[in-house]
Amino acid sequence: MVKELLIDGYLFLFKVLFNVCKFFSLKEKVVFVCSYTDNSQYVYDELTRREEKTDVVFLCRGKAACDHFAETGERVVPIETMRVGAMVRSAYHLATAKVIVIDNYFGFLAAAAFKKPVVCIQLWHACGAFKTFGLEDHSVALRTVRARKRFLNVYRHFDKIVVGSDAMQEIFKQSFGLDESHFIHLGIPRTDLFFDLNREKQAEKSLHRLSSGKKLLLYAPTFRDPPMHQLALNLEVMKKELASDYVLILRLHPLEQKEVDRTIFRDPFIMDGSKWENVNELLLITDLLITDYSSIPFEFALLKRPMIFFPYDLHHYEKSRGLRENYTDMVPGPIASSTQELVHMIKEHRFDEQKTAQFSEYWNQYSKGQSSRHVVDYLFDCLRK
Repeated sequence: MVKELLIDGYLFLFKVLFNVCKFFSLKEKVVFVCSYTDNSQYVYDELTRREEKTDVVFLCRGKAACDHFAETGERVVPIETMRVGAMVRSAYHLATAKVIVIDNYFGFLAAAAFKKPVVCIQLWHACGAFKTFGLEDHSVALRTVRARKRFLNVYRHFDKIVVGSDAMQEIFKQSFGLDESHFIHLGIPRTDLFFDLNREKQAEKSLHRLSSGKKLLLYAPTFRDPPMHQLALNLEVMKKELASDYVLILRLHPLEQKEVDRTIFRDPFIMDGSKWENVNELLLITDLLITDYSSIPFEFALLKRPMIFFPYDLHHYEKSRGLRENYTDMVPGPIASSTQELVHMIKEHRFDEQKTAQFSEYWNQYSKGQSSRHVVDYLFDCLRK
């Protein structure tokens, strides 16, 4: 109840500020509202390559996103904060921009009634989904009627949603309660990286420098709430069985990094994957991916490299968090239930390359290396209207 009151208070104040700012005229301005960095960065890079001068503002959730986009030299404003100055500036930029690009759920949308020419584009932060979200998230049933109405109001502000496949479009339709008119098949901008031969060559050089010629395993488990206190993967077994041929990279959520004993990274067999801000650049140097319910496999599949799924808490996770369809049928690689089983799969190379290729085509249908260009073309069309 207290949380709902705080949210209502924030949204009321934001609505007042936003409605005042609507008295200012619209500008040919693109406002990126970011909780992540990669998709927006790719679109921004393409914008700056064009000869046309475009007014750009970044409204960022979290210090990491603010620090990242500050390096562009553009205006950066924190969003979803009770700092009055930041709230006023964010309300002004949202009320005066012709195009707004968002990459997640942002509650302020429930309080923002945009002028008619304004287009709000959802550039979601994942190419596919094993987990349920939006209206299909199991936790929604536990929320108040008022909260559920707020969710629907936010989703209705998504004028257009960029998708990389028809499969993801169907998921969005169910998760956001929107019809087909809201979707544009432009592909996911950050996947352009996987079609960049120069970046791939740079990654190969980094690989040899980091691993001394050994292959790189990446373990990137999904964040769990509450955060896991210890790894389900037995690092001692992994080292004993695989250290002669592999180096293991651990990529954990920032909240879970705090729970892990940092001394493990003194071992030359184990590397800290949190050093890479862009996870896709890390994927470029990865020979084999180990994960569970993360969205990483949907992009990693573009590289046509092997992956193993280690959903050690599958039944509990499915019941508490929610998974789409039959998880064991969806994943494009073998499923291990223990570290020892995972090791055997790696040693025996139990992978189906054709299944990975089919998985990639299914989820990356429109992501063919030109997505950033297609998205920017669409942005300019919106600005000129």
